[in-house]
Amino acid sequence: MSVALSRRLIHVVALLVFLVPGSFALAEVVNVYSARHYDVDQMLYDAFTEETGIEVQVLEGSSDQLVERIRREGMASPADVLVTVDAGRLWRAEDAGILQPVDSEFLNDRIPAYLRHPEGLWFGLSQRVRVIYYSPERFDPSLVSSYEDLTRPELEGRICIRSSNNIYNQSLMASIIEAHGAEAAEEWARGVVANMARSPEGGDTDQIRAVAAGECDVAVGNQYYYLRLVNSEDPADRAVAQQVSLIIPNQEGRGVHVNVGGAGVVAGAPNRENAVRFLEFLASDQAQELFANETYEFPVVDGVEKHPTLEALGEMKFDELGMDVLGRTNPEAVRVFDRAGWR
Repeated sequence: MSVALSRRLIHVVALLVFLVPGSFALAEVVNVYSARHYDVDQMLYDAFTEETGIEVQVLEGSSDQLVERIRREGMASPADVLVTVDAGRLWRAEDAGILQPVDSEFLNDRIPAYLRHPEGLWFGLSQRVRVIYYSPERFDPSLVSSYEDLTRPELEGRICIRSSNNIYNQSLMASIIEAHGAEAAEEWARGVVANMARSPEGGDTDQIRAVAAGECDVAVGNQYYYLRLVNSEDPADRAVAQQVSLIIPNQEGRGVHVNVGGAGVVAGAPNRENAVRFLEFLASDQAQELFANETYEFPVVDGVEKHPTLEALGEMKFDELGMDVLGRTNPEAVRVFDRAGWR
C-alpha cells in the first residue's frame, strides 16, 4: 500500500470517527460544532493545536441545525464544543439542554460576568456592538444619539434595517425591552417601521451599501461589517465605506448594545478536558488578538491589542446588560416585533 493511500485511509477513518454518533473518541482531539464561518477560525484552531497538541476537528453548519443535531445525537454525540454567535442563539442551546456547566477560574477571571452565563453553560469570547450608520452628505447626525431617536419624525422614509427574523435585531429588541418594558419597546418598533425607507431585506453589509447608494440615509448594523469594507482589498468596498459614517449610540445613557460570539461545552462531551482547554485558549491574549485584528470584533479581555481601525472607533460605553438576560428575553422580543408589524 502506498504512503499516500495510507494517509487517505487514516484521514477517512478519523473523519468517520468524528461524524458517526456513538463511535469511540480519538485521543488528544476536540470536536467542535461551529456556526462561525470566518477565516480567522482556522487560524485559531491551528494555534490551539500548535500550543497543546490537541487536534481540532470541525463540523460547520447553522446554529439551529447544530443545536438540533446535538439534541438528536444525545449523549452519543461526538461534539465537545458548540461555537455560535449572538446571545439569542446561545440561549437556544441552553434551552435545548445540550450544554454543561464549566467552572474555570481562568475563564471566570478573564471574561466579565455580563459576557458569560452565570452557571458557566457558555462564555462570550468576542464582542460586537450594534451601531447606527448614516450618510454624512444627506443626514444631520445631531438628530440621532440613541436607538430611541430612530423613531423621530425627521427620519420618516430614511431608515434601512434588517428583518425581525434576524437574531441581531432580536437581541437589540431584547435590550430595549429590558430598558423600557415591552409596551414601550413595541411603540419604538412601530416608530422604526414607520420610518423605514424600504421593507427589511439583506444583511448588515447590505444596509451599509444602501446608505452609500442613496436608498436610505440611516441604517443599523454591527461595527465589524463596516470595518471589513474599510479594510477590504476591493477598491469598490472601500469606496462604499468612504460614503458612510457611524454613530455610537446611547453614550449618554446605558451604553451601546453589545452582543457576543461564544461557546459552551456540550453536555455529553467525550473530550471534556480538551473542550475546557479549548475555551480557555479562546480567552487567551493570543486568541483575543486574532479576534480583534482579523474579524474586527472587540476582545472580551482588557488590554489586548486591537486593529487600528477598530481602535479608531475610540473609547465607548458598553451596555453591560447580561448576555443571559438578552437570551431569555428573545421570545418576548419576537412577539413584540410581530405585534409591531416589523417583517
